[in-house]
Amino acid sequence: MVHCALSEPLNRCSKFSYLGEKGKPDLQGPTEVLAKTGKRSSHRGRLDIAADILNASLGEVRKTYLMYNCNLSFRQLKKYLGYLLDKGLLHSVADDKNSELSLFKITKKGRKFLEAYKGLKSLMH
Repeated sequence: MVHCALSEPLNRCSKFSYLGEKGKPDLQGPTEVLAKTGKRSSHRGRLDIAADILNASLGEVRKTYLMYNCNLSFRQLKKYLGYLLDKGLLHSVADDKNSELSLFKITKKGRKFLEAYKGLKSLMH
């Protein structure tokens, strides 16, 4: 069983208080782990998710398409859509066939964000 610096079971300790080499506390956060292992976290950040939504919204798309394409829950999607709509990166278009459903499409400002995001990502690789 892994114990933390307080000699309590792992599930009762904070995630950064594990005992490291020679029984000393290992207080590393995600940045130190990245530097040590050289591997990136598989979790996407907020900007990555926003860029995924904008990229998927190049044409008029529904919420369900965005959910599945961007691998988000409905709750997560609602949060991000609200943010992107509020910032003017995305806009809602009424569906002519069904007035209750909305379609979403990227704006010019959203395209500029996406270009800047892709440029920054290319610098990181």
